[in-house]
Amino acid sequence: MLDSVKPSRIIIPVLIGVAAVAYLMWQQFDPVEFAKINWTSYMFFWILASLFFLVVRHLAYANRLRILSDYKFGWKKSIELIFIWEFSTSISPTSVGGSAVALFVLSQEELSTAKTATIVIYSVVLDSLFFVLFIPVFVLIAGNGVIHPSLVGKAELNAIGYSFWTFYGIMFAYGSIFFYGLFVSPKQFKRLLGAITNFGFFKRWRRGAVELGSNMVITSEELQGQSYKYHLGAFFSTAMAWSCRFILLSCLIIGFVDISLDFKTQALLYTRLKAMFILIIFSPTPGGAGFVEYVFGNFLSDFVPLGIAPIISFIWRAFAYYSYLFIGAMIIPNWLQRVLQKRKMKRNQQKSDKQ
Repeated sequence: MLDSVKPSRIIIPVLIGVAAVAYLMWQQFDPVEFAKINWTSYMFFWILASLFFLVVRHLAYANRLRILSDYKFGWKKSIELIFIWEFSTSISPTSVGGSAVALFVLSQEELSTAKTATIVIYSVVLDSLFFVLFIPVFVLIAGNGVIHPSLVGKAELNAIGYSFWTFYGIMFAYGSIFFYGLFVSPKQFKRLLGAITNFGFFKRWRRGAVELGSNMVITSEELQGQSYKYHLGAFFSTAMAWSCRFILLSCLIIGFVDISLDFKTQALLYTRLKAMFILIIFSPTPGGAGFVEYVFGNFLSDFVPLGIAPIISFIWRAFAYYSYLFIGAMIIPNWLQRVLQKRKMKRNQQKSDKQ
């Protein structure tokens, strides 16, 4: 945890993102398109609206944490822990995420092993479920326009389409396997992981696989006793958090670009952003830095002129990404100090009891 707040862990993804924006500005910036921007109260209203949805997104994640912890965490604690969780995600490759740090953080909050494992693993399943369930529905309704811009060439269009469906297939398989492990046969899932990692190349992951299998069994047992309200509340909070993530960016686009506010246009923009995040989730860079900025302009080229796309993407990332890097870096040292203080008091109490 102390290593995670080293300046280099924070500065490097920021530099990657800023360098990507600078490169795209150099390649794509169009003075004519920039001159069309109306710096009016209308624009600032939509910028403030995007900040509002950023706050709602954070509160939705905090509410999910409250639900999954069986309300052992209050609002204040949940909000703090989500900042730490988002920070750990921001300094990790997007394809890896911050689950390992989340397990450590929650284990310091006097939760049972079962509850800690449940929160982290079920959160991963809920996030995957949100995408896996709704993407096919949107594609059926809106067609291929959901998953790629209409203004790119055929080669780029095919590349985007193939990449999207490949990553969606990985997410579908990933989510299905975890769903099977949680709700169908966790013990069989554990045995399967053990069997797979018992051979040559896969032996390097055996320890982690065995631990995951054990956590899956614990989590499954923990979830069996929960009511439908628990699951609905957790899924609703997940859907709200992810939806606000997309709407936040929609608000910025509306503020900078003259696009229609009718339901059809906004629904297509929402679903396109959702499809874009399928690609972003598999980024190898910390928090998707650099990759996100590049994908944004190309994936939304029929909504956002390339000449101003880097400006919008930079503001978006400043709100939804860089803010978590800096706020997390301020919160984690204080949180660690409290954890270490608790440990010290516990050791002193144990010594006192022995005497």
